[in-house]
Amino acid sequence: MTEQDPGHYSYALYADPAMAERFEAMRFGGPIGRLLAATQEGVIAEFLSPVAGRTVLDVGTGTGRAAIALARRAAVVTGVDASAEMLAVARRRAQEAGVEVAFVREDAHRLSFGDRSFDAVVCLRVLMHTPDWRQSLGELCRVARERVVFDYPALASAALLQSVARRVAHAAGARTEAYRVFTDRAVRGALRANGFRILRAHRQFVLPIAFHKRINSERTTRRIESALGRVGLNALLGSPVTVVAERCAS
Repeated sequence: MTEQDPGHYSYALYADPAMAERFEAMRFGGPIGRLLAATQEGVIAEFLSPVAGRTVLDVGTGTGRAAIALARRAAVVTGVDASAEMLAVARRRAQEAGVEVAFVREDAHRLSFGDRSFDAVVCLRVLMHTPDWRQSLGELCRVARERVVFDYPALASAALLQSVARRVAHAAGARTEAYRVFTDRAVRGALRANGFRILRAHRQFVLPIAFHKRINSERTTRRIESALGRVGLNALLGSPVTVVAERCAS
């Protein structure tokens, strides 16, 4: 495994053992974090159904949340990540959960697996951070036999404001995740270039996740987002967007 750019924040930030240990609590702690995780797991299971028996590669597995959830549903899962520190936590969590997942250190830009090695590939909260998202997406498509599931923050959403703020902070020297946002058109084009097409998409929140975490009430979040969805704002401004794409017939 060789890294694209070891100095890029997406490598350096997650090479910190302390970050790896607190990652789950930071990302999925509290009622909104748990809502995010539960929704994400449900969407993935639906997009890959039937899950049992499928070979699945989880790229950018981090501390293994998606990989462990799929293994619990009887998928045959391999989880890869560029961070040895994150993988150490993932292995421990899988052991505590009583499931088998093969965790391997790999870079999303240069996966060592052969073409069409897995029935499906999952990649969550990764392309927004990778130095070269098109190359990484190409690798996901290359090793997937049937389907690819991934997510991204939409340009036409409140995520744009946070993305700009973080990029400014990062340029000023702050240690932060200066992620990118995507247009639906760019995502469709990149998939098409790799022989895939989108089957379905799920858009989660209209208002920023940070806003909902500040409120810290799942009931309130559900009510607000349901109301915004009823007037059609979710379809226009919902983010993050999780898509499932299938390989086109050749």
